[in-house]
Amino acid sequence: GNISLLCDVLVKEVSDLTGYDRVMVYKFHEDEHGEVVAECHRPDLEPYLGLHYPATDIPQASRFLIMKKKVRMICDCLSQPVKVIQDKRLDQPLSLGGSTMRAPHGCHAQYMENMGSIASLVMSVSINEEDSELDDDQQHGQKLWGLVVCHHTSPRFVPFPLRYACEFLIQVFGVQINKEVELAAQLREKHILQTQTVLCDMLLRDSPVGIVTQSPNVMDLVKCDGAALYYRKKIWLLGVTPTEEQIKDIAAWLLEYHRG
Repeated sequence: GNISLLCDVLVKEVSDLTGYDRVMVYKFHEDEHGEVVAECHRPDLEPYLGLHYPATDIPQASRFLIMKKKVRMICDCLSQPVKVIQDKRLDQPLSLGGSTMRAPHGCHAQYMENMGSIASLVMSVSINEEDSELDDDQQHGQKLWGLVVCHHTSPRFVPFPLRYACEFLIQVFGVQINKEVELAAQLREKHILQTQTVLCDMLLRDSPVGIVTQSPNVMDLVKCDGAALYYRKKIWLLGVTPTEEQIKDIAAWLLEYHRG
């Protein structure tokens, strides 16, 4: 699709701009786990394209920071961190959350080393939040769609003008991704409305059995692995479902506790 093509073009452009050994587009799914959906890497490196990573790999605190600070660079994860000396009169410790080149957390440095990566550049891709009830922490109704992640097998520093150029490129990419996501949502909504119309017509003209025996069926209306219809003491099953006896038990429970 268009999103896949956009991602492929982006990793190639960022790779050409920065010279990193590996550039990836990392997309977050609805359950917040991540997937590498595009990649440009040095030929001798193992590909990560198509790999999925658990949501815990990038904790919520890290996602919050990357939303606030769009670009994060680690020049050498093996270098010794430099202690920041602050004025003793300050009531609170100095926060480096907004620093582009703050030292990485020890566990993250180890994570990078385990991947054979010494340097990295991470840039966030944000799109408009669909839900109108926004969290106070989210900026102007934005949510994190994914990340552009660059890795290098040796220490690497990217100067500010180049980082700024990359950040601008990511912003343009985010605008295009947002358009594609909104278009896909509109198409899904249109499809659901069409399916609802057809199913309602089936219910009016035919028996309720039509919503599971004809096409489209009730599974086209909602995301599910299976569906069951219990009608006049008969059961129709679609996809992956409990057994007929279990369906009868569920129906009996619903009738007992949720009738009317």
